[in-house]
Amino acid sequence: MKKILIIGAGWLGLPFAQQLSALKHQVIVTRRSTDSLREVPLAQENKAVLDLANDDAAKKVRAIVDNNAIDIVVGSFPPGFRKGSGEEYAQQWQKIIDGIKDSAVQKVIMVSSTTVYPNQPGEMREDDATLAKANCENALFSDKARVMLQAEQSLLDSGKNFTILRLSGLFGPHRHPARFVPHLKQISSLAPANMLHLDDAINALLFAIHAVDQQVLNVSTPTTVDKATFYQAALESAQLKVDFPPVVAVEDKRIVVDKLLQSGFQFQYQSTLDAL
Repeated sequence: MKKILIIGAGWLGLPFAQQLSALKHQVIVTRRSTDSLREVPLAQENKAVLDLANDDAAKKVRAIVDNNAIDIVVGSFPPGFRKGSGEEYAQQWQKIIDGIKDSAVQKVIMVSSTTVYPNQPGEMREDDATLAKANCENALFSDKARVMLQAEQSLLDSGKNFTILRLSGLFGPHRHPARFVPHLKQISSLAPANMLHLDDAINALLFAIHAVDQQVLNVSTPTTVDKATFYQAALESAQLKVDFPPVVAVEDKRIVVDKLLQSGFQFQYQSTLDAL
């Protein structure tokens, strides 16, 4: 049994916590406010308020870690790019690192994103995105990518055992990809649909706890189709009738997961179409 702190009990973090509890691990989850924490269907002793935007966040992290004898810390909180923020994400991760410095924490797992990769077509493997490359090849890496890579670097430099999981586009219960279609200005018939079902995201996190150390790993459904085909299939799966955006022929990146597969991980869904 491990004692695991999950920072961010959201769409991914909460079901992951519930799965860990079912496996008899002791779990503590956090949210930013008392009100939002009330919605979490776990016992009070398994919940804690933690707002990483606060100046005393590092001290709060340390208190939670020490009071609960935490073995593993999992950071599963979004950077907040869609809300117009996100630049604070790297600072928030630094607060976590500062909070666990010289603590008994054995391992840190970061839920990162394939947002880190450069804006160019082709296969993307883990070594294709580093903070050093982003700083040298400014035109290819977005500001969002650099923020995410800075956060990753803080963990790489921490001296703690780590696993960094770069997840592709998440979908699953209450987040069906058909819902995204009305918000898309155009869809490419040449761009791969790099997507990941919630079940495989949770399984990858479980795998990271015991099977991989000191690794940065892509996590994306191994076999996929182009975005136009995927989103058309998503609409049919959801029986949703909406206007389909203009289809363009623009190439884009494909996330390669050979490293994860070679580590022994088995996907529940081998194809993005099977996961719909």
